[in-house]
Amino acid sequence: MPVPNPSQIQTLLFDLGGVILNIDYGATEAAFRNLGIPEFETQFSQLRQNAFFDDWETGALSRVDWLSGMRAASGHAITDAQIIEAWNAMLLNFPIHRLQLLQQLRNRYNLMLLSNTNEVHEEAFNALLKAQTGLPTLAVLFDKVYYSHRVGMRKPNAEIFRKIIDENNLKPEEILFIDDSPQHIETANQLGLQTIHLVAPQTIETIFRPMSTS
Repeated sequence: MPVPNPSQIQTLLFDLGGVILNIDYGATEAAFRNLGIPEFETQFSQLRQNAFFDDWETGALSRVDWLSGMRAASGHAITDAQIIEAWNAMLLNFPIHRLQLLQQLRNRYNLMLLSNTNEVHEEAFNALLKAQTGLPTLAVLFDKVYYSHRVGMRKPNAEIFRKIIDENNLKPEEILFIDDSPQHIETANQLGLQTIHLVAPQTIETIFRPMSTS
């Protein structure tokens, strides 16, 4: 898929999981099944989730309460470490060439990150990044980073997009938003952002490599 109206673009707004970080929801679903939560995917998935996980991803639920809720859902005496390990099972790796591409793109565009995430995942993916590259956090690769649990709002709600637009004095039509979830793309389109719905086997490398070298 070509980049729409590339001459207009000033800011690239990236999703994280499935776009920059390789993830596997199935790995976490399997891990929680092993811990006694057989239908985890009905509570949390790429396309939808229940209010418990909404609260977790907007910082309204503390780590202690989240862990307690997960333990109660299992019906077993599972440990905090077991829950966290299962939760983080979906986080796979950062392809190095993808991170290098981001560094190249940053020479030409404002780079921002917008992710529905939580404090446990933030700790885990930053630790993964450091182990792979030595970089301390993802924030060093972007001009601005917006994590749902830190700003108290999440995609696909329009308010988080408006916050980014207003806070940075951006024009929607000059933003290209890249995400792998259709419900997030839909909101961005409604607000006037340019968008790319990333669908496997498409990657940001196939989209942006020509732009980064032109």
